[in-house]
This record gives sequence, structure tokens and C-alpha cells, in this order.
Amino acid sequence: MFRKLTRVTVLRSVRGPADLKRLEADRLPTLAAEIRRELVTSVARTGGHLGPNLGVVELTIALHRVFDSPRDTIIWDTGHQAYVHKMLTGRQDGWERLKKTGGLSGYPCRAESDHDHVENSHASTSLSWADGVARAYALTGQRRNVVAVIGDGALTGGMAWEALNNIAAGKDRNVIVVVNDNGRSYAPTIGGLADRLASLRLQPGYERVLEAGKHALASTPVVGRRSTRACTRSRPAQGRAQPAGALLRPRPQVLRAGRRPRHRGHGVGAAPGPALRRAGHRARRHAEGPRLPAGRERRGRADAQPVGVRPRDRAAHRAAVGELDQRVLRGDCGARRAAAGRRRDHRGHARAHRLVPFAKAFPERCIDVGIAEQHALTSAAGLALGGMHPVVALYSTFLNRAFDQLLMDVALHGKGVTLVLDRAGVTGNDGPSHNGMWDLSLLGMVPGMRVAAPRDAGTLREELAEAVAVEDGPTAVRFPKGAVIEAVPAVRRVGGVDVLHEAADASVLMVCVGAFGDLGVAAAQRLAQQGVAVTVVDPRWVLPVPEVLVGLARAHKLVVTVSDCGRHGGFGSALGDALRAAECDVPLRDLAIPQRFLDHGSRADVLAAAGLTAQDVARRVTEWAAAGSGVQVPEEASEEPAASEEPR
Repeated sequence: MFRKLTRVTVLRSVRGPADLKRLEADRLPTLAAEIRRELVTSVARTGGHLGPNLGVVELTIALHRVFDSPRDTIIWDTGHQAYVHKMLTGRQDGWERLKKTGGLSGYPCRAESDHDHVENSHASTSLSWADGVARAYALTGQRRNVVAVIGDGALTGGMAWEALNNIAAGKDRNVIVVVNDNGRSYAPTIGGLADRLASLRLQPGYERVLEAGKHALASTPVVGRRSTRACTRSRPAQGRAQPAGALLRPRPQVLRAGRRPRHRGHGVGAAPGPALRRAGHRARRHAEGPRLPAGRERRGRADAQPVGVRPRDRAAHRAAVGELDQRVLRGDCGARRAAAGRRRDHRGHARAHRLVPFAKAFPERCIDVGIAEQHALTSAAGLALGGMHPVVALYSTFLNRAFDQLLMDVALHGKGVTLVLDRAGVTGNDGPSHNGMWDLSLLGMVPGMRVAAPRDAGTLREELAEAVAVEDGPTAVRFPKGAVIEAVPAVRRVGGVDVLHEAADASVLMVCVGAFGDLGVAAAQRLAQQGVAVTVVDPRWVLPVPEVLVGLARAHKLVVTVSDCGRHGGFGSALGDALRAAECDVPLRDLAIPQRFLDHGSRADVLAAAGLTAQDVARRVTEWAAAGSGVQVPEEASEEPAASEEPR
């Protein structure tokens, strides 16, 4: 116990940036080691993003030593690397409930701290945020710094380059861009830009040679200073003479030409980045225009670690902490070499979408575009134009970013492209930005769009095969986060719609989307005990609404939809439109996700808070049936309706 307390002495003494600034420099390496140990211990227990945070320990310490947060605005791209920032801004407690209901968020969270300015959890957005915030500060006369920390993975997103174009033109905006070119995002960074940044890291002498040559020329008698000025003036012209890919070449001086952002490269060693702190101080003092100090963490600090960690049982946790202590705190070279080998074998986002086995079996058919959803959709449209049928794997929440490309590049051209939307509906502990509750609302606006929602492993395989067989327009297959339900058997199939539960003389038709088929069966069994006969169906293909559902609705006195999407524009809305178009006046009630940003917590907790459990569904059906729909039910006292319910 005593040993544990002594290890966290320095960390526990830092309750905010002011305490950090008062620390003697020789205590900073101890602080960095304690932070790493705390990260390993906590995240191995709760789950979360370990690798990205192990890689920014020194960087975060340096930033908070140099800048005055929260007056100076620090924006993280993406926010999953902000754990160290949280520890250094008064949030050392509560890590045992990381990403759980009532605990710390896994991303910056304005409700937690004034030091969190932007809840930034989608990649490639930090530079646009920084541009806007800095512009506002300039227009209102506030002399405040805006610091955007962006990794080379996020720099693969086109939005980042659009923002850089504006930042570079703004001499009045006090923006510092810290490029953390560590070769990773969720996994090793993919693409030409990443290769060029890597070449910068591998050629550290390049800039030193240029500087030495400049000083030698300047010291030449008589003509030295004049020649130096002439060479400096020629740089913008040289930059213009470069081909379009010049910025991707290992020539950071190109970024200095004219009004382009100034670039300074600095490695962060075992001590908390003295070179980076010096670069930060220079960037902060420089009051004219944007600056780009480039930080990179020491190799092996993050690369030898898993990027995301799932909770472990206690025994496994102890073993993992012991193993990671050796790797992280002692810098095991063998572990680093092994990690380098894994990086060559595993494509970045193939891992995030569990496509590694496919990538190994068919490497020429697995294309990883990095964090570039817009590019992915338009590139897929091009593949379809060339006679292929591409399958694009996205987290549901990131479909939001590529809507225009889906609408105008895929659907408008009638191309057969299949979207596989992982983490649809409520994801839970990743918080409001990662819930995939918006997809059906968006997809319902796309002409010719067909959307399947499998309820279990068998129907997932079946509906994916049906989706890739469609060649005249886009299709999507959406499924939630969590363990895959092995089987929810159907009683029979009617016109492509699966009947999961039926009773004689059923008066209620319950239409359950996707994984809620299991919930619907459980609710129907509860209702049967209360004397309410229910038919439960899984539409399988939810958009467009199957015509057979209209006929099934006519045969019942009440229709209830249960779906894991936002209520506005969701499946209930689509079925309501279909019933009205068919002049079917059967009462329809919706149970869906409330149209608001939901707090983080376990998926089960979030669904329970939204009234989406078997018990809640059974209770509400009983109330609606008893309220005048013509369904005969025993009289019972009703409770207040849940926030997720809306009558039609």
C-alpha cells in the first residue's frame, strides 16, 4: 500500500495546470511515469483508448506548462487522446467509472470541466474549430491562443486541409497547430501523407543541413547577407514551381513560404519534451499568424500498446498491468519490434471494423482510406462505375459526414454500393457523438435507398448477401454494438417479413427493427400473461417499408413500432407514411430513441433510460391498448409515459 502511494505522489499533487507549472523540471519525468502507470491500471480495468494517451503524455505536460488553459483554448483531434489532459486539469478521480453511467466521458466534455472547450470525437475537425474560435477572438479583441493538437491520422481527412487553407491566410488569427505525427490513429496511419510525414521523422538532419547552409552563406564576407536575403525571397517562387504534390514531400520549409504557417519539428524524448516546450514558448510569443510546431512521442511509448482496451477480469487485469509495466515503463525494444511487425500486417481501419481476417485472405480487395468517409463513398461510386460492387464499412455515426457523397455520387448515379453500418442505434459508453441513431433519418431521404436491419447472426449473413446482389442503387445493412445474437427464430415468413411471435385473435401488431426482435418477443410473452394477444414481426428490410406490413396492420387494432433509431424521420415515421398513403387508419404508436443527445453509459443503461426494455414496452402497449384502441385488456393503473414515446 505504501509503495502505491509513493508512486502517485507527484501526480496527486497536480490538481490543475497552475500546480503543473510550479513543478521543478527534474520532477517531470517522474510525473510522466506515474501518469502512464495510472493509465495502464485504469484503462485495463474499465476499457478505453490506451495507446493514443500513452503517446501524448509528454506532449500534454508540455502544452499545459506553456499555455494558460482554460483561457487558452486547447482542442484535441480526436478527443480520445485527452485522458492525460483530464488528469492534469483536476480529474484524477473517477477513472474507475470511465465511460460508464455517471462517470468520466471518454472524450472532452464541457459538463466536466472549463478546460474542455470542444467535445471533439470525430476526426479531422479540430482545425476548423480552431480557425473559427481564433477568428472570434480576433474580432472581439481577445488576445488568447488557440491550440489544435492533430495527429497524422486525422490529417488524412480532407476537412483538415480545407481548414489549413483558411488558417494559413489569416495573419490576425492566433492559431498554434501541433502535429502529433506518431504514425497512428486508431491503428497505423495509411496513405501518402502518412508516408511523407514518416520520411520527415526519418530524415531529422534535413532541416539542420538547411540551417547550417543558411548560416554559412550569411557569414560569407561582403555578399553573404545579400545572398541570404535573395535565397529567402526566392522560396515562394520555388513553392509555386513545385508540382501539386509538393506539400507531401519531405520539405517542411515549403510550409514557411509567404503567409503559410511556420513549421518547427521537435521530437519528444523520455523527459517531458524540453524541445517541444521551447517550441511552444516561441509559438506563443509569435503574435502574427498561425504556427505549426510538430510534436511526436518517443517510439515504443504508444506503439507497443493496444489502441483500445476492453475491460478485463481481476486476474487478467493484474497480469496485464504487470506485462504492460515492463513494456511501457522500461521501453521493451522487443515489444516495439513486434508491434512494428504487426503494423505491417494489419491495415488501420480494417481492424476497427473486424476486417483483419478478410484483409489477410484478400489483401488486394481490402482498401483502407484512413479517416476519410467522404472520399470513401465517392471512391466506392467510382468502383461501381468500373463494374465492381464495393462494400463500405463505416460506424453508423460517421455516415453523417458522407451524406452528400452518398446522395449525389452514389444514389444519383444509381450505383450498386453497399454500406455496412456498424454500431447503429445506441452505442452507450462512447457518448452522444457516437450513437448511431441518425442513420435511418438520413437514409430515408435518399431516393432508391434500401436498408436492411438484421436481428441476429443468421439474418445478418442472409441480408448482407441480398444487399450485395442489388446493382441498381445503394443498399445498407445496419446492426448495433455489442454481442451478436445467435438466433431469434421466425415462426414463418410473409412476403419477406418474418413473423417472430403470433397468438390467436391477436389485436396488436408489434413491428420490431433489427436486434429489437428479441426484445419484442420477450415483451409479447409478458403481454400474453396480461391477456393481450400480440403478433411480433421483423420487417428485415426497413426502407422502403415492405408492402406486406400495410396488410398486416389492417388485420390488427393497434400497431406499435420498436426501433433503435431517432424517432423523427425514423422507422415509425416511414411506416406511418406508408399507412397514410394506403389510407389505413389503424392507430400507430412509436417507441424509439428520444430526439436528443444522450449521456454516456452502458448500452443497457441508456436503453433503459429511454424506455426501451421488454418491461417498458409491455407496459406502454398495455396502456395504449386500454386507452381506446379497441383492444381488450385488464384494467390496471398506468404510469407516466417515457420520454421516448410519441403517439401518432
